[in-house]
Amino acid sequence: MIELVQGGGVTSPKGFVAGGTFAGLKTKEDDTLDLGILISETPANVAATFTTNKVVSPSVTLSRQRASKGTARGVVANSGCANCCVGGPGLSDAKEMASLAANHAGCADDDLLVCSTGMIGVELPMGLIRQNIGNIKLSADGGHEFARAIMTTDTRPKEVAVAVDVGGRKIRLGGAVKGVGMIHPNMATMLAFVTTDASAEHALLQSALSEAVNASFNMIDVDGDQSTNDTVLLLANGAAGGPPIEAGSAAADAFGEALTYVCTELAKAIVRDGEGAQRVIEVVVDGAASVADARTAAREIASSLLVKAMVHGRDPNWGRIMMALGKSGIRLQESQIDIFINGIHIVHEGAAIPFLKEAVISAMTVPEVKFRVSLNLGGDAATAWGCDLTEEYVTFNSAYST
Repeated sequence: MIELVQGGGVTSPKGFVAGGTFAGLKTKEDDTLDLGILISETPANVAATFTTNKVVSPSVTLSRQRASKGTARGVVANSGCANCCVGGPGLSDAKEMASLAANHAGCADDDLLVCSTGMIGVELPMGLIRQNIGNIKLSADGGHEFARAIMTTDTRPKEVAVAVDVGGRKIRLGGAVKGVGMIHPNMATMLAFVTTDASAEHALLQSALSEAVNASFNMIDVDGDQSTNDTVLLLANGAAGGPPIEAGSAAADAFGEALTYVCTELAKAIVRDGEGAQRVIEVVVDGAASVADARTAAREIASSLLVKAMVHGRDPNWGRIMMALGKSGIRLQESQIDIFINGIHIVHEGAAIPFLKEAVISAMTVPEVKFRVSLNLGGDAATAWGCDLTEEYVTFNSAYST
């Protein structure tokens, strides 16, 4: 059974410390932090997924190289600057920031990964980073500061931690994520960090993370855009004791389930805090011929701008759901499709059935609007999450750099 750790985060598992500070990378407001470090006190096995955008931040390039070793001690992360499209200095600055953080944390330079988020086309202000990185106080309670240090346009930190019995012993997983705009992930999300005190080899971690990411971060959408800096990192240091989790075992299944739960909760936190968002959209597609079809269809509906606008206006225009489903390219039979909005059956066998429009409008006047689409072709299902498209999103992003 998965148990929620109240007030938990990335330092809830044993053997992890973290912290954050204000270095001047962002405009100073109350309690602003913009530079953070997360460290495992002992070497940890690492798994990662990264953006598939063809324009990539040098911070991603460096982390991808270092993560390929399969081990790491942690990560240094900054907000306020994406360190992307800045030419030659980008990679050297990422390496220096990692070196500064490693020196502060007492580990080797190449044992630290690097993550950056913020404005594209802006160089890392290395003078400010050199001056302030030593102010970061690493502690077992510092996970909350780290979660705040990675925020850009987020309105609140996003953290979760769980405990679960794996192989007869209690292990913990903790996570922190940032991202509320430029969210349409493919193999990753904006920035996500997951830690565990379980013992597991790199190959098992990578397999479990890829599965968890496909079911969570790859199933969310805010605005259809994919970041140049997307990164998900999973660190496992084995501090809980016991032998390594073996692939194919019951322990591996329990660990994978807990990891997927953590990633899903973090992914849902992103869409709840989507830029300008007022409502969360949950799309369940069931009765599909395959899991791949169900995921494709659910994500297509959740990312449709017309569906997002429909939710914002509380307009039960189910034709937009049908349109998005049709353009997904999956296997379907129009005459077998059923559609429900917050439990109200409005389409049966591909055609409208009588419903009271005012009742559906009232049902959509809630923080979370749920669409269920039954394809009635097979036994597979998937869930995607998104948020409505509001005037606030357009206004905010029309002046983001000014």
